[in-house]
Amino acid sequence: MAKLIKQLTDLKIKRLFKSGSYPDGEGLYLQVRESGGKDWFYRYQVAGKGKKHGLGSYPTITLVKARNDALECRILRKNGIDPIEHKKAQNQKKELEQAKNITFKTCALAYIEAHKRGWKNKKHLSQWENTLTTYTYPVIGKIAVQDVDIDLVMKILEPIWFEKTETASRVRQRIENILDWATVRKYRQGDNPALWRGRLDKLLPQRNKVQKPKHFAAMDYRELPEFFRSLRKKDTIASKALAYTILTVTRNGEARGVTRTEIDNKAQAWIIPENRMKAEREHRVPLSGEAFKIIKEMEPFKRHTDDFIFPGLAHAKPISEASLLKLVKLSHPTLTVHGFRSSFRDWCAEQTNFPREVAEAALAHIIKDKTEAAYQRGDMFEKRRKLMDLWTDYCLKGKTEADVIPINKAVS
Repeated sequence: MAKLIKQLTDLKIKRLFKSGSYPDGEGLYLQVRESGGKDWFYRYQVAGKGKKHGLGSYPTITLVKARNDALECRILRKNGIDPIEHKKAQNQKKELEQAKNITFKTCALAYIEAHKRGWKNKKHLSQWENTLTTYTYPVIGKIAVQDVDIDLVMKILEPIWFEKTETASRVRQRIENILDWATVRKYRQGDNPALWRGRLDKLLPQRNKVQKPKHFAAMDYRELPEFFRSLRKKDTIASKALAYTILTVTRNGEARGVTRTEIDNKAQAWIIPENRMKAEREHRVPLSGEAFKIIKEMEPFKRHTDDFIFPGLAHAKPISEASLLKLVKLSHPTLTVHGFRSSFRDWCAEQTNFPREVAEAALAHIIKDKTEAAYQRGDMFEKRRKLMDLWTDYCLKGKTEADVIPINKAVS
């Protein structure tokens, strides 16, 4: 019995209103939806499993065009090719062809736009923009992102790897992130040439082999009590903010940005939310009596426009970093505010018997050893309170090496 082919005509199609599938022959069908819409599809089998390959809607796809498309599908099937998979491959090829016109700079700008809302501050955004503008755009900015290879990445990194190692490392990481983004968006294929392990580590020396870590200039802890006492004699927002920073051994930005809502008076603690912490996790700081005293001293400076304990000159902004640094530079031109954290750490090691992990927790340092971190789940808050009270006492009065706290009392 001969196969029924070309069963449909334009007139028949126009008169079809009942939902269902209507064969034209040789695998071509017209699907009439309940809404009245009409779509073409080609029906076939692969390994005994029925499949339907959509060919488009009628009348955009005419009867003649649908029959020609169905013929192409039958030819593919005779050659052992799945029409659906073939279509996917064709679309991917088309996307890659279009992607050839997408430059690295275009992808970089799109990446920044997609991620900048998740970055903590404007400084982070400006660092991204500045490093890309200075080091990457002149080399690969106008090049198709698909064509960025390891030779081009090396052309960017080699000139600065030995002289500006820290910057070069950050540039590499940013290129890697952008290329990963471009790959997920199907603007490029293949391995990421900016990966360190297994690629660039074969061509460039380790960062720590090239550049020794730079430490923040810190005050000798033995000089600190005299400096702190002179600081407390000053009655300015900057002096109080700096004193609070020293007592809490927090980072500059964390201390300057403290708000009244972060202070838990009942628990005598300062709760820094995760979005303000470098490690992006909440940090509880036990507050000594002197730290609370500073907060009370700031009440007359309270403004209705914001909740910052140490308000700055600008509207709804905390005191500036420069204001604190200026106080330090007046008597110690080479030192930094961040260096007081190092002073505290040295004092802990040399003048107390508190365990290392307690001091590190006070500084909100992340435990790098994964095994140790798995067991160390608490924040040792009460032990840290004893340490911070002792630190405050040292800042106010000073201690000698003979005043080392017995270990059984220090950690009890």
